[in-house]
Amino acid sequence: MNLQHHFLIAMPALQDPIFRRSVVYICEHNQDGAMGIIVNKPLENLQIEGILEKLKITPEPRDPAIRLDKAVMLGGPLAEDRGFILHTPPSRFASSIRISDNTVITTSRDVLETLGTQQQPSNVLVALGYASWDKGQLEQELLNNAWLTAPADLNILFKTPIAERWREAAKLIGIDILTMPGVAGHA
Repeated sequence: MNLQHHFLIAMPALQDPIFRRSVVYICEHNQDGAMGIIVNKPLENLQIEGILEKLKITPEPRDPAIRLDKAVMLGGPLAEDRGFILHTPPSRFASSIRISDNTVITTSRDVLETLGTQQQPSNVLVALGYASWDKGQLEQELLNNAWLTAPADLNILFKTPIAERWREAAKLIGIDILTMPGVAGHA
């Protein structure tokens, strides 16, 4: 089972404060473990424009049609001072890894320098931090009913309002997560 380019959808019983009601986009999953970005936990009072100001990046030439007041996500509990930018192609940046045909993750400053300009990728999600699972850890959490999984959907990843992503991700697999009991069984 390879969950790269899938969503992990927190089960209602998952009460960890970081992962409660979270949707995690899995960027990498292999025999050594998994790495993902939480895509529905906005950091309080931090927008993309705030990150650019802190890094002294001024978008030039500025395209006023591109909004920079989008929330920055808490990507996970690890390396919360490190930026991860999920975006649609192209992947012309210094530190980009293609996750799927339609999704790239970049960690280099050059992608930030395009934000707010015509060179910006058409869809962007900025996060600080990431989530990681050791070898076999994610598989065990799945067996323990901590998560549901669904193939990733770009509309949910980039367009769906943040507060609706948990419920909408579950709908991808036909589940109304708000009416679901806290645990699921295995048939």
